[in-house]
Amino acid sequence: MAEEVLILNPGKITSHLTSSLLAVAFLTSFGSSMLYGYNLAVVNSPAGYIKDFYNHTVVSRNGTGFNEEALTLMYSLTVSVFAIGGLIGSLMVGTLVTKFGRKGTVVNSTVLVFLAGSLMGFSRICSSPEMVIFGRFITGIHSGISLSVVPMYLGEIAPKNLRGFLGLMPSIFICAGVFSAQVLGLHELLGKEEHWPLFLSLVVVPTFIQLMLLPWFPESPRYLLIEKHNVHATITALKWYRAKCNIQAEIEEMQEEQRSLSSVETVSVWQLLLDHTVRWQVLSVVVINIGMQLSGIDAIWFYTNDIFENAGIPTPEIQYTTVGTGAIEIVAGLIGCFTIERLGRRPLIIGGFAFMGMCCAGITLSLILQTYVPFMKYVSVGCVVGIIAGFCIGPAGVPFLITAELFKQSHRPAAYTVGGSLNWMSNFTIGFIFPFLQMSAGSYCYLVFCVICLSVAIYVYFVIPETKNKTFVEISQMFATKEAVEESQALTHPDQLKLKKMNGYGLGIRSVIIYALK
Repeated sequence: MAEEVLILNPGKITSHLTSSLLAVAFLTSFGSSMLYGYNLAVVNSPAGYIKDFYNHTVVSRNGTGFNEEALTLMYSLTVSVFAIGGLIGSLMVGTLVTKFGRKGTVVNSTVLVFLAGSLMGFSRICSSPEMVIFGRFITGIHSGISLSVVPMYLGEIAPKNLRGFLGLMPSIFICAGVFSAQVLGLHELLGKEEHWPLFLSLVVVPTFIQLMLLPWFPESPRYLLIEKHNVHATITALKWYRAKCNIQAEIEEMQEEQRSLSSVETVSVWQLLLDHTVRWQVLSVVVINIGMQLSGIDAIWFYTNDIFENAGIPTPEIQYTTVGTGAIEIVAGLIGCFTIERLGRRPLIIGGFAFMGMCCAGITLSLILQTYVPFMKYVSVGCVVGIIAGFCIGPAGVPFLITAELFKQSHRPAAYTVGGSLNWMSNFTIGFIFPFLQMSAGSYCYLVFCVICLSVAIYVYFVIPETKNKTFVEISQMFATKEAVEESQALTHPDQLKLKKMNGYGLGIRSVIIYALK
């Protein structure tokens, strides 16, 4: 009976969304990705209170406070040190996922959140601005790790027909994190001066829930088979996430990927950069990750209140306008998540970047004209909302998903290290220089973002192919054709999967699977 179920639709690797897949996507995104969004926006509402705390502390220590420029510099450091931590975390990804696995890295990195939450929560009691800055730095390390590992984990446990849907789940929770920070930052909730340390330290709550539940779920099947060569653990993991009729076909596809690799060892970043067979994939990861941050979205998230104030929105209305933009983020993220398997990756990322570029130009025009045309301040608010919506529909999550899809198992950790480090370096650059860019260039600073967004959209249109419903091996072959390089062990047809002997267990794997399923 098990064999009859097993050979149904041989070679076809499709599956329905199971409760286990949905639960893992929810837990990893809720306890990790959401914290990234929360930490992007959490410093926006209490900015004035944090500056006052810094100034009063310096006065009590030295007898004199900061001047305006020094205070702006200290606050910019508080905002941007999060990205420095993220850069360090992203550089650790390759080593961590190889040593601890995908799920293991997510679970073990939670200790960073509890440490950071404690530092920020007790910073005012200890009269220590350094604790706020160091806490932001540590949360950045955690976000740098999780921002790469969570999409990698979900991309590896998902069947190819659900990889886009599950791959964009973290981006929805990033938007939910931003929205949560905006709502909790209202004056009626935690937006009062006495509550800002609690506001910063609430990151421990979703992480605690994740830590209680996620360890009960299996590791990535691809990691278990291709890197750990553990067939029985792979079958056990797949039985959690798949229908039985898909297990044999998916293991065979994993083995074909392993067989196509010259080595099953994980390559280093340096080896990845020197490998000419993946140069277009590497270049694509570089472009979309740099473009994701230099699009200006972090400037919008970090300094939303300042942007709305400059646009002429009355001060009492700014916090509610900001919350409204957060709600739109979630709606846009849901639209992207539920349409990606129908539309594909390319339309979402091209359309998202192009729309963001047009809205950046619109902000510049509206800020210039609002002195002469009063209703232009509402146009600028609409453009801010348009930038956020365009970002959340595609550019927020698709770059991480594409990074997983463009590379096979041996190259994937190094690719995430490259993409993540560039992502965070760009994040830091924007977070640190935007206030000074805004002071020097005024309304025209958004034109820089406009050019970057449109350039990325053009690059994706001409270079990156559609990866919807493709296996990792098929995607690799598409780029091999672009490189005019024949992979010596490439498959001739995706449906002609043949079981090969590998590492001593290939020929017997059918009997192993049948036995395990009985």
